[in-house]
Amino acid sequence: MEFLIYLVLGGFAGTLAGLFGVGGGMIIVPVLVYSFSLQGMNSDVLTHMAVGTSLATIVFTSINAIRAHHKKGAVRWHLFAWLTVGIVLGTVLGALTAAQISGPLLQKIIGVFAICVAIQMGFKLQPKASLGEPGKPVLGVAGGVIGWASAIFGIGGGSLTVPFLVWRSVPMQQAVATSSACGLPIAVAGALSFIVTGWHATALPSWSLGYVYLPALIGIAATSMLFAGFGARLAHRLSQDLLKRLFALLLLCVGLNFLV
Repeated sequence: MEFLIYLVLGGFAGTLAGLFGVGGGMIIVPVLVYSFSLQGMNSDVLTHMAVGTSLATIVFTSINAIRAHHKKGAVRWHLFAWLTVGIVLGTVLGALTAAQISGPLLQKIIGVFAICVAIQMGFKLQPKASLGEPGKPVLGVAGGVIGWASAIFGIGGGSLTVPFLVWRSVPMQQAVATSSACGLPIAVAGALSFIVTGWHATALPSWSLGYVYLPALIGIAATSMLFAGFGARLAHRLSQDLLKRLFALLLLCVGLNFLV
């Protein structure tokens, strides 16, 4: 039953990754927190395990999403390259920051972030294209901030990258596609950092690699790669207003639950 939950979660997360460019982490982290809690995992490590495992799964989720977006010529690779420079450094720093935060406090921080994302998506609070495309220094700094926050929240950075790129006059579909590409360096750097920071942690469950729980990683990755391409194709066909509002409502419930 536990592994079945991971398979279903992977399919849902993969679809979200391709559809919204959010990497699926906003759903993976809360579900893993609940799942790990029911398994009796130590409260000191379960939130860090959820974040680290989420980042590891996004490695697989993002690969198929990138391929699907690239086939449609939507990824702005020159923007991706300079964002990645900052992302790698920021993600490592974010993992080190998360390691210093207690599990219960980290859950509350994630809850607040989920509520903010829900409000942003539900009310379509997308910034208007008010500035030209960013230069290399701006991309590097923005990538650092996005990577730092993404490592703390266990996400692929889409909820931060997409608004930034839209603000800097990148068309929405290209912003989503480029955001999906940025999820890969975030996930790789974040997963490796959580493995290292959790390597000597106490109370880790069996089949753990630092703060990455391998059974969950395998189950989610098995289906997320199949569904990420499906989500990316839907992103180019469907009106997303209703879907985003429903997703925002789900995130609002998750955030409030984490806070309460």
